[in-house]
Amino acid sequence: MSKVQLKDDMPVPAAEQRDDIGRLVAVTWQGMDAGEATRSDRWLVAVDGSACSLRAVELVARMAAVEQGAGADLVHVHSWLNKEAAETELARRGWAATAPARQALNAAGVSWRLMSLMGEEAPEIVRLAQALGSRGIAIGSRGLTAAESVLLGSVAYKVVHLAQSSVLLVR
Repeated sequence: MSKVQLKDDMPVPAAEQRDDIGRLVAVTWQGMDAGEATRSDRWLVAVDGSACSLRAVELVARMAAVEQGAGADLVHVHSWLNKEAAETELARRGWAATAPARQALNAAGVSWRLMSLMGEEAPEIVRLAQALGSRGIAIGSRGLTAAESVLLGSVAYKVVHLAQSSVLLVR
C-alpha cells in the first residue's frame, strides 16, 4: 500500500478505472500480501457494511486460514453517482463500508484486495468474480420478508441466479 494517505486515513488506491465520460467507476486497494495467493485460491466477498456481509467475510477468513496462501477479494458496489460525486464518494464509501471486513481479514492473517465499484450490485459482483477467476462468491443474505423481496428484490438472490460459479450464502 502507498504511504500517501487521503482524508480519513484512507490510503491512495492502487488502481482506478474510468468510463467513457471520464467518470470514476472502480477503485482498487491492495491489502496485506494481496499478491501472494493465486486467483483460484481467492473468494470474492460482497460487502455492504451489514452484519450478514461481515459474517460472510469471517467465514471466508476461517476457510482461507485453513489453506495456506488463500486470500479474499472484497467488493463494495455503490449505485450510480454523477461524475463529480464519484470522484470523492466512490472510494470513501467503499473504504468506510469495508472497514470491519478488512480488520477481520487482517486479524485472521488473510491477504485481501478491495474493489469499490459503481453500478447495479448483482451484475457487477458476478462480472467481477468472472473477471478475477474467483473460487466463488460469498454474500450475506439479510433475510428479507416475502413482501420486501417482491418489492425490492434481493442482491443475493440475483447473484445466485446470475453466477456461473459457486455462491456461498451466509445468514
